[in-house]
Amino acid sequence: MSFPTTEALTPLDWAVILLYALGMLAVGWYYARRTSSAEDYLLGGRKMGPFSVGLSLFATLLSTITYLAFPGEIIRHGPMVLSMILVYPLVLLVVGWFMIPFIMKQNVTSAYEILEIRLGLSVRMLGSVFFLTMRLLWMAVILFATTSKVLVPLLGLEDSATPWLCALLGLITVVYTSMGGLRAVVLTDVVQTAILLGGALLTLVIVSFELGGVANWWPTEWPTQWPDPKWYAPKERITLVGMTLATFTWWVCTAGSDQMAIQRYLATRDARSARQVLATTLGANLLVNLILAAVGLALLAYFQNHPTLLAEDQTILGDADQLFPRFIVIGLPTGLSGLVIAGLLAAAMSSLSSGINSSCSVITSDFIDRFRQHADQKTDHVRMARFISVLVGSIVIFLSSFVGSVQGNLLEVTYKIVNLLTVPLFGLFFMAIFVPWAKSWATIFGAAGGVAVVVAINFWEELTGSEPEISFLWAMPLGFAIQIGISMIASLLPFGKREKPTP
Repeated sequence: MSFPTTEALTPLDWAVILLYALGMLAVGWYYARRTSSAEDYLLGGRKMGPFSVGLSLFATLLSTITYLAFPGEIIRHGPMVLSMILVYPLVLLVVGWFMIPFIMKQNVTSAYEILEIRLGLSVRMLGSVFFLTMRLLWMAVILFATTSKVLVPLLGLEDSATPWLCALLGLITVVYTSMGGLRAVVLTDVVQTAILLGGALLTLVIVSFELGGVANWWPTEWPTQWPDPKWYAPKERITLVGMTLATFTWWVCTAGSDQMAIQRYLATRDARSARQVLATTLGANLLVNLILAAVGLALLAYFQNHPTLLAEDQTILGDADQLFPRFIVIGLPTGLSGLVIAGLLAAAMSSLSSGINSSCSVITSDFIDRFRQHADQKTDHVRMARFISVLVGSIVIFLSSFVGSVQGNLLEVTYKIVNLLTVPLFGLFFMAIFVPWAKSWATIFGAAGGVAVVVAINFWEELTGSEPEISFLWAMPLGFAIQIGISMIASLLPFGKREKPTP
């Protein structure tokens, strides 16, 4: 079976995309009329269902970066990246039984209130700044990647149009997020998850029909362009040990200290429900990682069989991240391209909406409420939270115009830039929860050491002009080990005093 190719989106495609955008705005408007307090706005009243909240967290973390980078990574470097799924059960055990029960006992809105309870205001402020810096950069990269690698090529526009498309996509997300709060974010994330999965599965079905069955795109031997799989080699880009250790570190750090995750635990009733949130998130990630890996294999075979369908000056390996959006236009039947593009937009908008809402929660709780002398009325509090959401979204749109200078494929950009502060942030929580003798100054001193290690490994070539001696995947595990080591040893020195827990 063969489908005609086209180089442009049809009116039906545009209608699907437009209906999707209007649907997201309608959800925001619906919940705006049913939000009466800041707790409703930021935490959904703490009564939300764990399954939908878990899908929301999954959709948040599976951004456009992952949606495009995973197939691209499979095409260019092979399936070694799939070794990450081996650690998911261990992540659930560590976070679900050793961290979530502690977190759920705290009556907080911002995760970083926990840091003040144990280590004082200075550590709380540092944690909040780490989170906001990390997530603002993350959202800016997502916005840029979606527009520059999806919308601009699909629309046949010049690169100069990227900032304008960033502004448009960001504006739609800001509007429905600022209107409806966390409940709007969760509902739209569930819808967006379905669209995202549908787009990936549709791609597999179409490629299978086009090539005459799954057997014709499933590899029967290891392609020569893929690096040979290795168990352990620090200098190699991806090995089994390096990938699994980096993935375990990232998941534990994110699920145990990121406001976007903790905010969703707190939106449920108890620790058991919060564990179900994490289990749902990990289960959905397992399924989608396998689907996106299959998409990568299918696209590799498709363009190897149809090299003339590549864009001008485009190569399979050199432009692996862009083959998925390229296929959307030239490979799908007329009228279905809009659905898959909606899936790509869904991946971006779900991450942006959650990032904006979580950033709003941190700014409101850690910087405004913490230092404000007199509380406003609840309606004023909600109005302020909505204003902050708009402000955060505007900053992200502004930062996205500078992301084009970041080099490397999307997977490397994610690990090097977006996850730069993931470990230093979690290190603060580790000291607060698991180290009884922790001191504030020592925790901050150790965090500085952790940041230095991560920056040195990720940007060794830029800083020294020589090739790195270790893969970027080792930045987070080594950064965490050194940060905690410094913090624990420094806390034993006879300087300073331990903070008394805040009542």
